[in-house]
Amino acid sequence: MLRKTTVLASVLLLFVISCLSGYAHAYENKTYNWSFKPAKDNKPVTTEPHFIELLENNGGFFIGDTSKKELFLTFDNGYENGYTKEVLDVLKEKQVPAAFFVTGHYLNDAEDLVKRMVAEGHIVGNHSWHHPSLPEVGDGRLMEELNKVKAKFTELTGVKEMNYLRPPRGQFSERSLALSHKLGYTNVFWSMAYKDWEIDKQKGGQYAYDQIMKRIHPGAILLIHSVSSDNAEALPRVIDDARKLGYEFKSLDDLMLQKEMEKLPFP
Repeated sequence: MLRKTTVLASVLLLFVISCLSGYAHAYENKTYNWSFKPAKDNKPVTTEPHFIELLENNGGFFIGDTSKKELFLTFDNGYENGYTKEVLDVLKEKQVPAAFFVTGHYLNDAEDLVKRMVAEGHIVGNHSWHHPSLPEVGDGRLMEELNKVKAKFTELTGVKEMNYLRPPRGQFSERSLALSHKLGYTNVFWSMAYKDWEIDKQKGGQYAYDQIMKRIHPGAILLIHSVSSDNAEALPRVIDDARKLGYEFKSLDDLMLQKEMEKLPFP
């Protein structure tokens, strides 16, 4: 019986891969590197018109409602460097929601932190298992990269849903967007970031604070790396001072609900 079940599961997986691969091959696979056009005076940023078109066609986004003073905190967690606990402590104290995009390495190395993220109401998103450039891998490998993260996450937490994807290295193509969206993911890019991931080139909490505060804007999706000691030190003050400026911290689920409401045929 077990042998039959295994064979059926294998056949089903091959069928799914075949169907999705055919779907994805209908799309261009030119690799793009995510970028945005900075704006002065805390004004909302924009990006290349073609990037906007690709995201709109495949259910992705990089910024929220620019008419509202809302901020969305997102962290990329490729590996643990000892600061995520501090970050989580601050988020809990300040009652701020966040999204953490994790890799396979992180799921294996920081199980307790992942469980804590879920227990404290944060979103855990997919950052792929090995952190490859998704346009540069085949359809089957792309699916495996995402499915392994989701399966391990469910094993650790019991949570079956994983709805958001942060493409590794910020690289994407029409094919990678289309296939990952078909797999049920919303690709989440960002409208605020700075060079914060080099752990041997940290410059202090004040530097991080200045870099973040001069870049926040209505609807900003903030990309912050939790490997940065600077970010961990600056985060409490960033939250307090952003609130003083009238900003509210929201979750990606809030943003998705808003987008879905906009689709309803209200007069």
